[in-house]
Amino acid sequence: MLRGTCHCGSTEWTMTGDPGSITACNCTLCRRYGALWAYDYVDGRITISGATRSYRRAGKADPALEILFCPTCAGVLAWRGLRREDDGRFRIAVNVRLAPPEAVADLMIDHFDGLDTFDDLPPDGRCVRDLWF
Repeated sequence: MLRGTCHCGSTEWTMTGDPGSITACNCTLCRRYGALWAYDYVDGRITISGATRSYRRAGKADPALEILFCPTCAGVLAWRGLRREDDGRFRIAVNVRLAPPEAVADLMIDHFDGLDTFDDLPPDGRCVRDLWF
């Protein structure tokens, strides 16, 4: 099980099972937050505990997701999809930068172009450790 906490420790996420590869996205939000994401579905392997606030991109009539953050220290914990997937579930992703480095250092990175093409980019063999240190 992986666990990540905000800076002040009042909110946390947990993820059971193998998180798979971690996504580094270059969209305007992910780039600013510096987040690295591990995915699942709401009411699945990810649990978020403690109070959170959410941010939905201003000016978007139908936003695709909301960012969940700690109301005390503003640590970005997760994003949650606002549109159902084809199977009826909602996606959720947690920010693995909030986990202890040794717990996630060897997880492989998938790069995603969320800024221009909305396509997966070719793998380059880097893992979380390579983006952190």
